Amino acid sequence: MTTAKEIKPTRSSTARAFHVLLLETNIKEAKILLPLAERIALDRQGKITILSVLFVPEGGQISGVAKKASRLREELKTFFERTPIPTRIKSLVRTEEDVWEGVHEIVLEEKIQLVIAHWSATNLDKSFRENLSNNKIFSLPCDVALVRPSNSISEEENWNSLKRVLLPVRGGANAGLTLRLGHALARIEDSSITLLHVADPDTKESKARFFEEFSPAIYGLKHITRSITAKGEISKAIVAESQDHQAIAIGAPSNEIRPNVWMNSLLGEVLADETKTLAVVNEYFPRDLSPQISRESIKSRDRPLAVVVDKWFAENTYHTREFMDIERLVQLKEDQQVSISLALPALNEEQTVGNVIRTVQSALMDQVPLLDEMVLIDSGSEDKTREIAADLGIPVYIHQEILPEHGAYHGKGEALWKSLYAVNGDIIAWIDTDIKNIDPRFVYGILGPLLDSPNIRYAKGFYRRPLRQGNKMVAGGGGRVTEITARPFINMFFPELSGLIQPLSGEYAGKRSALEKLPFFTGYGVETGLLIDLLDEYGLEGIAQVDLLERIHHNQPLPSLSKMSFAIMQVVFSRLEKRHKLHLLEQSDLTMNLVRYSKRRGYFLDQEEILEHERQPMITIPEYQEKRSLEP
Repeated sequence: MTTAKEIKPTRSSTARAFHVLLLETNIKEAKILLPLAERIALDRQGKITILSVLFVPEGGQISGVAKKASRLREELKTFFERTPIPTRIKSLVRTEEDVWEGVHEIVLEEKIQLVIAHWSATNLDKSFRENLSNNKIFSLPCDVALVRPSNSISEEENWNSLKRVLLPVRGGANAGLTLRLGHALARIEDSSITLLHVADPDTKESKARFFEEFSPAIYGLKHITRSITAKGEISKAIVAESQDHQAIAIGAPSNEIRPNVWMNSLLGEVLADETKTLAVVNEYFPRDLSPQISRESIKSRDRPLAVVVDKWFAENTYHTREFMDIERLVQLKEDQQVSISLALPALNEEQTVGNVIRTVQSALMDQVPLLDEMVLIDSGSEDKTREIAADLGIPVYIHQEILPEHGAYHGKGEALWKSLYAVNGDIIAWIDTDIKNIDPRFVYGILGPLLDSPNIRYAKGFYRRPLRQGNKMVAGGGGRVTEITARPFINMFFPELSGLIQPLSGEYAGKRSALEKLPFFTGYGVETGLLIDLLDEYGLEGIAQVDLLERIHHNQPLPSLSKMSFAIMQVVFSRLEKRHKLHLLEQSDLTMNLVRYSKRRGYFLDQEEILEHERQPMITIPEYQEKRSLEP
């Protein structure tokens, strides 16, 4: 079993303000529910507050339980010292009548996003069913998960009996939160999840809407092993399917909870079966909504796709310090019997290319043999870029002269595509040659995930990008096209990739077996196209990102950024056409009017064609097949 101590903490250095409140009345409850709270908090890069609730006996004084509260805090503190995420212990000492007022105050004070409560914590003297019906816990100003562990979960963190989790889902307000909680339950013991969709028999579109909403989760969460659709009454379908499951996670109804309506018709039989863990979740919506807008009509803030992206962000976001042991990476390379090539795309980079080559060559070839090959892929430099590289013993290729039978286009993407033919490695890395603060981490950082995980096929770097304004450096001012064009378009049309911090970064590496099967756009849109195609081909789990700390380089002027954005938009629309069988672009849409100014002419328009050509996958090129001894 995986204990709290063994859970690997998130690798991301990008913290989010997600705060889980674990509500309990004794340490036994806290120990049982901690693994669930941890998994949710870790996925959201958050923290946990343990709120110990102490009830004052009727007629008693609150000060009379001070000693008990102190002792309980110490006991909890000792237990939670091994928690791998920020954890705080607080006590709430209240009478039974006003305990929920106290919880409400703490939720607001601590900015809690989610309360996880053991069923007995809601009221010591009432049953689970009665606590649902009084609706007090679901009146808190935050998301709520109310959990009744099965009677088999009675000892410290004993979730061994949990093998299958049932998630009855219909979409709507609680869909994402239900999925998030069910997924966290499944991860405690690596259990499987069944998505149960009860379709409206009178609506043919019901099943289609369900799969459209949940398809990212079905294909993005390995724990979901079954997805079934049933017709008829939801309560009967849940009860029937629950026989083979040990836990059920379900969303609370949007209407008022009444014991004789929802509870009896839907969960009465399930509640009676204490061998099953039951979790009921309720997503919070502000009460000041317009009365004309129903809760169900509002799209959830936490859609099923968000669960997939959060999970990916937590598990596939690395930090370069994880791979500082370069000798370990060399051992992984040798164990896997793979070779590694570094290609340096360049165009007029004489100011920086020499330092880039010397730094990487010394650290990763001369001192430690991580790289088997480093080459320069030049795009027609008119300065001394090629001469500097050659003098340092680095093979130099001019991309216009590689595979001349297939012509040549301008652009970085063309250089990257042709470098697949020029280099020999099983893993291929690219870094830009204009990096002023070059460090070996820019290379070993992006290679680490590929050597560390067999499922990862592509790793991108991200970093802080200061922007020079006059004589000052503005921290975080770089990456303007990323924030203004790339990320908004990705969030809108390819939200699976919305967790990528810098989709346009110039430092990335991939396995040849994946890269050779992908088309390459020839210009500024190459990074965007690769990410979308990798997502379609290998899923989100095949992509990783690595924090490379900070990158300093020369920044592009605004007119160049405008052209970059135009090219990226072309790639996005191209992939939308491919995915949705739409026709969005005409040839006339590929010409951009750039606004120019001169003292003689004033403002004028300069028309420029910015066309992203799409190179076919390298594996389909006959010359490549011959060089790699591949069958056509």
